[in-house]
Amino acid sequence: MSQPPSVASAVPAPAQPAGLQPDDPPAVAPSPTDPRPASPRPDGLRAVLFDLDGVLAPTADLHRRAWADLFQAVFAQAGVSQPYSDRDYFVHLDGRPRQDGVAAVLASRGLELPWGEPDDPPDRDSVHGLGRRKNQAFQAALSRQGVQPYPETGAVVRALSQAGWDLAVVSSSANAGAVLAAGGLAESFPLVVDAALAARHGLAGKPAPDSFLYAARQLGLPPARAVVVEDARSGVAAGRAGGFGLVVGVDRGAGRAALLEAGADLVVDDLTELWDHLAGLTQGRTVR
Repeated sequence: MSQPPSVASAVPAPAQPAGLQPDDPPAVAPSPTDPRPASPRPDGLRAVLFDLDGVLAPTADLHRRAWADLFQAVFAQAGVSQPYSDRDYFVHLDGRPRQDGVAAVLASRGLELPWGEPDDPPDRDSVHGLGRRKNQAFQAALSRQGVQPYPETGAVVRALSQAGWDLAVVSSSANAGAVLAAGGLAESFPLVVDAALAARHGLAGKPAPDSFLYAARQLGLPPARAVVVEDARSGVAAGRAGGFGLVVGVDRGAGRAALLEAGADLVVDDLTELWDHLAGLTQGRTVR
């Protein structure tokens, strides 16, 4: 198996994440004199668009605990007999915008709340209020515990960059910048498409492909020249709907069969396996 450089040498020092602003210029396709190196693959693929939580860093565990605490309390207050479970996370929440996930879980138990407004306080019983309540709990856990990327993340990201791949993070989270900075990954991803940017630009959340398509445009590439890497069924479905050249599922608990059913071209267990596959493709062969 192809091995990326050591993790210790691959992880840059923490830095504040670079983000796009509302007045960012529209993306322009590369010109014939584009100074970037040729595609690292003979079929033209040259960019990798990573989801963050559960793909680059194990922050999905913090999200899962925060969601569980929230809905256990909500269901107890509402007298719901069917308890919240991990299945609710993977079916209704994983990879989706926060408010969409809240509404989906409530609907699964026959509950309904007003949507409210995005700036609803955490103690308001609305869809946005519950979302803010969960995010407050997540941020507190992140502050207490910090976050370390998966052991192979830094090495794989650096190896891909050195091999000529353009890289971006596409996340439904409003905390993507803080997580990247805390994990020492901010400098590796000059392009970060997160929930705040999606709201500014009116991008529909996953499973719609809008945020991935936006990232590809910012890199000056059609979707067929980019790889989507996701651990959530909704994210995999977004990559498939967007017509991306390769959609890779990382099985962190959603299940291989579920990711394939959602549209993944292949499923890997970790990013080292992803690196091995892409390195093989770069050399004109497919690692199986």
